Amino acid sequence: MVLESIHNPRIKNIISLQQKSKTRKKQGVFVVEGIKEMELALESDFELIEVYYCEAIFKEIHLLEKITLKQQFKVSQALFEKLSYRNTGGIIALFKTKNIELEALKLKKQPLIIVLEGIEKPGNLGAVLRTADAANVDAVIACDPIIDLYNPNVVRSSVGCLFSVPLIKTTSKKAIEWLKENQITIHVTYLHENTISLYDSDLEQSTAIVMGTEAVGVTSQWVEHADALIKVPMQGKIDSLNVSNATAICVFEAVRQRSLKNN
Repeated sequence: MVLESIHNPRIKNIISLQQKSKTRKKQGVFVVEGIKEMELALESDFELIEVYYCEAIFKEIHLLEKITLKQQFKVSQALFEKLSYRNTGGIIALFKTKNIELEALKLKKQPLIIVLEGIEKPGNLGAVLRTADAANVDAVIACDPIIDLYNPNVVRSSVGCLFSVPLIKTTSKKAIEWLKENQITIHVTYLHENTISLYDSDLEQSTAIVMGTEAVGVTSQWVEHADALIKVPMQGKIDSLNVSNATAICVFEAVRQRSLKNN
């Protein structure tokens, strides 16, 4: 049987999951588009609910071998093109969301962690997750986020790194307490008379790099508990960067410092 109608209850549910945070939260389910993204989700032990694929497009049939027939649904090409936001390789999957607790994190020696306070844009979170994966960051902690962490735009813009990097949702208060308990130094990006250049900061030790929103930056509680206030030195006429760009610069400075030490 091939699903062809956009009014099919299963198809209507996919659309609702794509469009409404309320539906995702109520069901504890989110949408994953793309072969690579689906593979990363499975490798990271996310629980698969269902897959919807178009035979005219989908060629990686081996991916379905470990998936029960009850979980597989064929979709016509016309309907699939209405469901898909981009070229996904002909497959869309539904997965259960994960709620990772701070206490469950397994930290390596001298961990490197990204903290995002009040993250507002799915594209920025996705880009930060790509940076986190590239730099082998231990975790990304989203404190009091404005957005739904399982927004389809987060999945797409992270290119599946949502699955390869532990992502924890918590409050700033709990995150600060946990970082202090684990003796992780808190480096907060913030302009102040005591702020030092990123390149003069010591990021070789256990480190959390804290980023605020592009509009107002971090809240006072992070400034009060910071071990160091840091900034990216600006050489041009503007005084700020996109949060995902600034995060990448700070994280890879930490990677650089650690590489020099190891060498």
